[in-house]
Amino acid sequence: MKLRAIRMKDVRRFTAQVEITGIGDGLNVLSEPNEYGKSTLFDALKALFFERHSSKKKEVGALRPHAGGAPEIEVEIETAQGRFTLAKRWFSKPMAEVRQNGRVIAQSDAAEDWIARLLGAGDGGPAGLIWVRQGMTELEGPVKAENEAALASRRDLMSSVTEEVEAMTGGRRMDMALRRVDGELARYVTASGKPRKNGPLGDVLDEIQRLEAAQAEQQARVEALHRDLETRKRHRKTLTDLEDPEERGARETRLAQAETAHSEALRHAEQVAAAARQLQSDGLAVTRAEERLGQMRSLRKEATEAKTGLEAAMPLAEAAAETEARTRAQAKELAAALEAAREAERQQAGRHARASLAEAARQGAARKAEIATRIEQAEAARTRHEEAQAEAGFLLASKDLETLQSLEQAWITEARLAAAGAVQLSFVPSGAQEIRLDGTPLTDTATPLYARADLDLPGLGQLTIDPGERAKAGAAQAAHIRLIQALERHGLPDMAAARRSAHRRAEREAAARDAQAELKINAPQGIEALRRDHAAIPAPIEDPDLPPLAEVKSLLEAAQAKAAELAPQARLAEEKATEARLETGRLRGLSDAARERLQRAEDRLAESARMGDENSLQAELTHAAQALSASRALHDDLRRKAPDLAGAEAAFKRARAVIETAQREATELSTELARLDERITAANGQAIEEKLAETRDALEAARATEARLTHEVAVLHRLQAALEAARSAAREQYFAPVAKALRPLLGLLWPEAQLEWAQDKLLPEALVRAGQSEPIDILSGGTQEQIALMVRLAFARLLQEAGRGAPVILDDALVYTDDERIEKMFDALNRQAGDLQVIVLTCRQRAFRDLGGQRLHLTPAP
Repeated sequence: MKLRAIRMKDVRRFTAQVEITGIGDGLNVLSEPNEYGKSTLFDALKALFFERHSSKKKEVGALRPHAGGAPEIEVEIETAQGRFTLAKRWFSKPMAEVRQNGRVIAQSDAAEDWIARLLGAGDGGPAGLIWVRQGMTELEGPVKAENEAALASRRDLMSSVTEEVEAMTGGRRMDMALRRVDGELARYVTASGKPRKNGPLGDVLDEIQRLEAAQAEQQARVEALHRDLETRKRHRKTLTDLEDPEERGARETRLAQAETAHSEALRHAEQVAAAARQLQSDGLAVTRAEERLGQMRSLRKEATEAKTGLEAAMPLAEAAAETEARTRAQAKELAAALEAAREAERQQAGRHARASLAEAARQGAARKAEIATRIEQAEAARTRHEEAQAEAGFLLASKDLETLQSLEQAWITEARLAAAGAVQLSFVPSGAQEIRLDGTPLTDTATPLYARADLDLPGLGQLTIDPGERAKAGAAQAAHIRLIQALERHGLPDMAAARRSAHRRAEREAAARDAQAELKINAPQGIEALRRDHAAIPAPIEDPDLPPLAEVKSLLEAAQAKAAELAPQARLAEEKATEARLETGRLRGLSDAARERLQRAEDRLAESARMGDENSLQAELTHAAQALSASRALHDDLRRKAPDLAGAEAAFKRARAVIETAQREATELSTELARLDERITAANGQAIEEKLAETRDALEAARATEARLTHEVAVLHRLQAALEAARSAAREQYFAPVAKALRPLLGLLWPEAQLEWAQDKLLPEALVRAGQSEPIDILSGGTQEQIALMVRLAFARLLQEAGRGAPVILDDALVYTDDERIEKMFDALNRQAGDLQVIVLTCRQRAFRDLGGQRLHLTPAP
């Protein structure tokens, strides 16, 4: 099948009929800007081939123009049987037709069946393999149903070009063997390889785990018994040693001697502590005498320094005050001059504003008149728009007219059915021969007759039936009543009045749009904005005393220059006055601080003098130093003669602890020996060593069973892997035809590269380059779309070889491809277009200028 012409009407923005003619063999290119209608053309073709004329799905509804309508699509195709025209219309009076040489050869459902046979598949068809929608860079799209249909098409195609499909997939015997292996494995392990619960392997593993736990428990009990026997022997020996009379007497003697030595060391330590306290007290007396003598000397020095500072700061403060008074007077004088200059500037600015307003009024008179005219025209347009809208609101809408037309069509159809006769056949028991009506087998459902017909009755002859009026016309009458009621609801007498009302509404809506457009032209921002602009233009000003604008401007500039000249001078003078004020404050603060410092030093010196003069303080310090020397000599002598208190205390504590520990250990050993005797007696009665031997034998047997089952599972896994490898190796041949068709295309971009195919989807899953396998989904967007396009071209080649050739349609299929690779993709397209029909839709006019091929154009139909 090859496309030769395409025509559309009432499809999205194409309300008038447009067409593409002269579509040739090989490569055809429609290269136009965005919003030209390329994707609309693609969707229209898809709807014609894959959507029934009675469909109201959203894909079909998306083809309707915004104003409503019935999308119509027509294509001319050429097949081995000749040239045909396929046409469909949806929604209003839906229809489907197949014509040849101007003669209708199929319509309605028969036309749908004819198109389905032409495609040779289901909803996917050959086009499900080779048509690329705009923005789709991968081999599968987001719609699950379309992907499933395309998968069925791929499987059907590859089965038709591979004669040994059953052998290549491993055959039924291979499947039976794999199912048998899977079944055997399922008895032992789960799908993830873990032992199956309640299975043979799982049971033996559970038994091994139970026996290992029992063995560990019994081994622990045996070891505990041996430890108890050894411990009892060791405890009895220790208790005998502790209770020996000689050992007990030696411990008591050592305790008495240690206690005497410890008491003597404590008394000497108390004497050392008393001498240390006296030494500390004499040291504090020396420190206090030194502090009082040093404080008196420091206060005298502080008073001398404060007096010197006060005498130096007073003259500086007086000089700074004189400087502050002088700078303040200068700043005040310049500030008055600046204020006078600014007042003159304000007066001239007011006169300049009045002169500017007068000049603007003279210049804006014409503009004011023009805006007034636009306001009048805009108000008139708004009035016409409101009147047209109001009138249209009382007339019939287009969607209501479509509803009435549907009711009218239903009435006509029911009336036609009411006038038709019918024939119905009831079959007799098996053995009856086939009866035909005009050569078509008669079924057991009612068949309406609209014209004379012949009924072939085998063994009897031919029965001619001439239909007459049907007795029942209730459905037609009901349809007519529904139409009349719908007309009455809209206040219309008949369908002619309805069509006139809808036509008049369309005229009034067009008039309202024209008035709205005129209103938008005259008042883009609205009439109120025009009125504001009109009011903003000032009225003419009459002032005979106002000089010309140029003269006022000159006076204003002179006043501004005078103020600008005085402003920095006044600012500098104010800054100097501020600096002088700050300096005066600083020097006065220094003078006040020196005075306060002198007063504080004199007050503290007088207070210190009441405690004594310097000579008495020096004598007090000498006496305290002599007492400190005597206390230090006594303390040092006591420390030299002191016994080792820590050693005596440690010896005393150790001797006492030895006796207490011996008593406590003897008590504990007696108690522990009684407990050990009890445990050993109980263990001897339970035969735990015999039970341990039995458990070890059972565990060894269970482990042998586990090893045998594990070996069996490993053999099954090995067999399963071998069968899968054999089937995969066979299936490599399944993809041989498409790989052969794809090899020269891949070589254009990646020499020596090849694709790995997914068995479930029959699509590439990895690209192998330089021995490295790269999954398709991690490749760049450009590489993914290039592989997708080349795979579709390969499928197109297989379709052609299978006698089911179909056009390759690409709607902006190379959006991520760089300049270098796009040239090679152009070579691939031209290579495949040798005996295939390829139609390229693109908005990249400059990039596809060098593609070659025949140029197509979408033009209005004559």
